[in-house]
Amino acid sequence: MSTPTLTDERRSQLHRRVKMIVAFTITWNVIEAIVAIAAGAAASSAALIGFGLDSVIEVASAVAIAWQFTRKDPERWEKPTVRAIGIAFFALATYITIDAVLTVTGIERVEHSPVGIGIAVASLIVMPALAWFEFRTGRELASKSVQADAKQLVLCIYLSGTVLIGLLLNSLFGWMWADSVAALVVAALAVREGIEAWRGDVGSPFEVLESSKTDN
Repeated sequence: MSTPTLTDERRSQLHRRVKMIVAFTITWNVIEAIVAIAAGAAASSAALIGFGLDSVIEVASAVAIAWQFTRKDPERWEKPTVRAIGIAFFALATYITIDAVLTVTGIERVEHSPVGIGIAVASLIVMPALAWFEFRTGRELASKSVQADAKQLVLCIYLSGTVLIGLLLNSLFGWMWADSVAALVVAALAVREGIEAWRGDVGSPFEVLESSKTDN
């Protein structure tokens, strides 16, 4: 399916929308990082601290997009911005893997944290809508960098879910390993997305939803 040609007015509208999205993303993730890292330190939870550091990486990705769209010709800076986001994926995968290994070997413990559970639930509510909105905007603009940043938010959804499951299972049953196993799956996904971003091959993270909508 060919991408329709955008008018200058519509392109300007989408550029303003991208700036609004990244502004919200940066604000949300700064707050999320502060709360998660503080809660993780208080509960000696490596998983929560890792979740907070993931938010820092997402801020870096959003800042790269914000920088791109303050340039006079944003499209010119597509490739280096997408590659910067790819590096962010690799950094996230590295940290999650180290965190998971430390937890599963018993060097670090996943402790009960009501605040951590709360911030993970909040992220699961906010991030899907934001990621969907950003990806649709990036697709209309034919911007791989904006779409790649949306996939960063999708990974945040996965990580929020694994942290929440790990905290709940540990609180209810003492299963510290559950968080580590799920986190390693997220790390593998992050590596895959990083490779795709580096190559400039950015697919939709919402393919199942989009195909079902088309079928209907």
